[in-house]
Amino acid sequence: MPENSAARSKRAAIVINPMKAPEGDFKADVLQLFEEAGWAEPLWLETTVEDPGTGQAREALEAGVDVVIAAGGDGTVRFAADVLAGTGTPLGLMPLGTGNLLARNLGIDITDPLAAGRGVLTGTAKKVDVISAVLDHAEESQRFLVMAGLGFDAAIMANTNEELKDRVGWLAYVDAGIRNLPGRPVKATVRIEGQPAVRRRIRSVMVGNCGKIMGGVEIFPDAKIDDGILDVVVMSPAGRFGWFTVLAGVFNRNRKNSSVEFFSGKSAELDLEQAQEFQLDGDTLGKAKHLKVTVEPDALTIWVTAAA
Repeated sequence: MPENSAARSKRAAIVINPMKAPEGDFKADVLQLFEEAGWAEPLWLETTVEDPGTGQAREALEAGVDVVIAAGGDGTVRFAADVLAGTGTPLGLMPLGTGNLLARNLGIDITDPLAAGRGVLTGTAKKVDVISAVLDHAEESQRFLVMAGLGFDAAIMANTNEELKDRVGWLAYVDAGIRNLPGRPVKATVRIEGQPAVRRRIRSVMVGNCGKIMGGVEIFPDAKIDDGILDVVVMSPAGRFGWFTVLAGVFNRNRKNSSVEFFSGKSAELDLEQAQEFQLDGDTLGKAKHLKVTVEPDALTIWVTAAA
């Protein structure tokens, strides 16, 4: 746990997406925050289009900082967490994006980045799971913290109007969702560790490490970020009003509904007949036909406010 009394003995690195920074002299405000807390001046590492956070997080590790604070959206957080997982160096959050899904799930203030930063410096350590994802049998895996999606969910992310998102925030995803409602299902096989394979004609498969998505909707109300379990939902709308049945299944899990099925386990594997759009924590990564996901329990330490 960080302590205010440790005068100048602690140092952080700020991995920041400069495109998300608030108006005004945000850097000066952050430096003042650290000075008031009795910390050394932090490293200030700006992300770029070419390097959205990986290189900066590695530089922070090499500098031996006490905490790496991701100041940006879910993408910045994901790239930093991918580097920090398994190292023992903790992650802090200073939400600047539109979604800020991890921060929402942890109860971190998303309206005031400076307050969130102050919470890091005076908060407590929390161990969380990360999920490793391998696309199309690639040699390297990619980590995520909140949610992955294949199909409709990822198509929303890929087709969101960025200008509209800047104006109305997460409501821009609603616009993209409506535009992508029409579509053809694809044959899929879902294998959860220790369970029989499930074959369906799906429009979307989502894998969750947390429960909440945009608008506070809880896709996985039983999900916990530190339970060592991943949650999977398979959406198979049928007919003209199929998506209404899906919505009913999402909001009322106690009622039997063949359009929405929930699974959980330590790993899962998906095989699709045709490649579909894919996303990790809101970042679209193109199309894929195969996905394998595995939980890494307690792989990451996050410094959060005491109430989170």
